Amino acid sequence: MQNQLIDGGVTAPKGFLAASTAAGIKKNGGKDMAMLYSTCTCRAAGTFTTNVVKAAPVLWDQELVSRQFGVQALVCNSGIANACTGAEGMDACRETALEAAQALKIPTDSVLVASTGVIGQPLPMDCIKTGIHQMADTLSDSREASRMAAQAIMTTDTVKKEAAVSIILGGKTVHIGGMCKGSGMIHPNMCTMLSFVTTDACISGELLQKALSLAVEDTYNMISVDGDTSTNDTVLLLSSGLAENPEITEENQDYQTFLEALLFVNETLAKSIAADGEGCTALFEVTVKGAAQKQQAAVLARSVVSSSLTKAALYGHDANWGRILCAMGYSGADFDPDQVDLFIESAAGKLQLTENGRALPYSEETATRILSEKTVTAVADLKQGNAHATAWGCDLTHKYVDINADYRS
Repeated sequence: MQNQLIDGGVTAPKGFLAASTAAGIKKNGGKDMAMLYSTCTCRAAGTFTTNVVKAAPVLWDQELVSRQFGVQALVCNSGIANACTGAEGMDACRETALEAAQALKIPTDSVLVASTGVIGQPLPMDCIKTGIHQMADTLSDSREASRMAAQAIMTTDTVKKEAAVSIILGGKTVHIGGMCKGSGMIHPNMCTMLSFVTTDACISGELLQKALSLAVEDTYNMISVDGDTSTNDTVLLLSSGLAENPEITEENQDYQTFLEALLFVNETLAKSIAADGEGCTALFEVTVKGAAQKQQAAVLARSVVSSSLTKAALYGHDANWGRILCAMGYSGADFDPDQVDLFIESAAGKLQLTENGRALPYSEETATRILSEKTVTAVADLKQGNAHATAWGCDLTHKYVDINADYRS
């Protein structure tokens, strides 16, 4: 059954409540903590950064998720990453979980933690503990609670990022909802940024993890803003099972329907990150088709959206297609450049730039108009097979440098 997009976020599925607060972590006084809570214990799945330098919350969550069951709450702060903080950082995770467990009357080892922000600074635990109790008293399943939680986890993000769908599984209505944050330090190698997804689907822990891992490969793993893989990258998927559909224990049609919906939610969230890249003015979508294998297409597409020269050309609305072929050429994937057809398209039209690796005559004025839209797509046809892949990025602007030059100060 086709996914039905609904107005919602992490509180859309049954059993999930959210809260947020301004605990005093951020200098600007804005919301800087969010809490998710399930009325019952959840099965949990997760994917985490492959960066050797892992933040303390990543190590904490990896341990909890490995059990696949028993998670009931998540506490997330923004402003400070709790990364490169050693034993003190792990103690902060433990204290956070303990405080939340006491406030919610649940086991300490059922509390996930997450952090995002400046690396190397200790968490202000007095603020964290005060914030936990403020949120525990205001938990709600309302739409507004979800929105405010999505706002509270933002750092340099300019917009809240949420998505939700409903599907039918075994005759029961099932929901999947999510929120994420991410704008800079985006170049995934498993996932990127922070993303929290909830569902009321009844599904085994093994298949929950398998579905998430598959969804991550085609969504968060296919975006890039600046080539930097974060120390805190985390995607968490919690299942309450309260939809009461027949439990999914094998890869049947219900599993495929669930996977398709999960892909849709995560692709929507991933694209919202790329579209909100620090300082960007345009979402850049790159599709490589006609490939011999999907992995070949994925490597090529990621290489193009990651190319600083291509991103700068997009910012200048310059159809410098040589930069696209160049980025494909150093990707490490094998292809025949003398067979490649290149196209650009947007709401302003579509234009073929090359045929068999050679330039075609085209209007620079038309090309500039196409490249001036908020969403621009480049398509490379390898003409080698039927596989394809899509990656998402954004343009590279002066503002990106300004934001990151002043990030701490």
